[in-house]
Amino acid sequence: MNHLPLIIKREYLTKVKNKSFIIMTILSPLIMIALIAVVAYLTQLNNNKKRSISVLDETGMLEDVFQSTDNTTYNYLTNNTSLEEAKVLVKAQEDYGLLFIPKQVDSISASKGITFYSEESPSLTVMSSLERRLEKKMTDLELESNGVDLDMINSSRISIDIAQETFSGETTSKIDNVLKLAFGGMAGYLLFMFIIIYGNMIMRSVIEEKTSRIIEVIISSVKPIQLMMGKIIGTSLAGITQFIVWIILGGVLMSIVSAIFGISLMDMHTPQQELMQQAVQSPEFESKLRLGLMAFQNLPIANLIVAFMFFFVGGYLLYSSLYAAIGAAVDNETDTQQFMMPILMPLILAVYVGVFTVIEDPHGTVSTVFSFIPFTSPVVMLMRIPFGVPIWQQLLSLALLIGTFVFTVWFAAKIYRVGILMYGKKPSYKELYKWLKY
Repeated sequence: MNHLPLIIKREYLTKVKNKSFIIMTILSPLIMIALIAVVAYLTQLNNNKKRSISVLDETGMLEDVFQSTDNTTYNYLTNNTSLEEAKVLVKAQEDYGLLFIPKQVDSISASKGITFYSEESPSLTVMSSLERRLEKKMTDLELESNGVDLDMINSSRISIDIAQETFSGETTSKIDNVLKLAFGGMAGYLLFMFIIIYGNMIMRSVIEEKTSRIIEVIISSVKPIQLMMGKIIGTSLAGITQFIVWIILGGVLMSIVSAIFGISLMDMHTPQQELMQQAVQSPEFESKLRLGLMAFQNLPIANLIVAFMFFFVGGYLLYSSLYAAIGAAVDNETDTQQFMMPILMPLILAVYVGVFTVIEDPHGTVSTVFSFIPFTSPVVMLMRIPFGVPIWQQLLSLALLIGTFVFTVWFAAKIYRVGILMYGKKPSYKELYKWLKY
């Protein structure tokens, strides 16, 4: 009799009704949102800090360099003010700092004597901003002093953006590679984390039932392979349920926190966002936005979604069966360490190949070979598909993955059948090999 549906239902209900599972399902989004809210709040406090910087410019040529903003005010001191008087004045006013630009015979000499005086170490962002503005202005002044026409230089600047097109006539761009890389990286990382989190959950579940001796009653009426598959599928469904609850609850909590405390990630004025705003205001932004939309349209969306589902499920089931076999072979989590590394190594290798090889050469020998190896294909193939992989290669890789999963289930069931009733001894690799012959 097929007891698989009953085992799946039992495993699923056991997991979702478990107090620790319920607590972590609710508590995890709360902790995450609390951390995000605290970081956002502290960032807003830091960005809302008012700074007043005094500028003593002895050259008299840099008055238009610094423009006051909402958070930073620049006060220019008169040229007849000495450096020591300026220090005393700035310190008495409790300003953020004093920027001193000495008078020299040329801009190059002046640039070497510029000093920022402050009570404490200044912000790296503030210093970078000051240096960037001064560099541009003083470079222009030096060029003008040498008789160089700046308007001619600016009008002579040429921007190169090499067009990309396949021999079949399909237009691509550098943004295409960024989007493809983003999807492949996200898919690989999601699979990696899902396997580690819920694979360990399956392993702990097997160890728990084994140590509580409940398994001795269950195994008398259920085949080991059915019990193992039911445990894998049931725990996986519980994990998917938890993941969906996290997304929904996290979204609701983020909306509530933003509404009550007025904390919004969109309103945080970080240096990166300021650079982004400058990029949006640039004339080239519209062209880049158009290229981005075109790049998104060029992605094989349907192929990506279907491939993601099959490779994600296949890779997860493959590794989950190994986790279940490890749980059956040992009595406690401490003893699992010697068996974990052989499982994690292919995953780590897949991420390494995906990040450092697929990005550089998605159709190269290394990328292609590892996209067919079942233990690395779920990550590597998902990262290759956005760059255009023939359907036959995807089907062959999927067939190898499914075939390996079937073999792994048989292999794990052999260990599961013997190990599930073994107590008090940590098996060696030699003993595991003997169990396969039983």
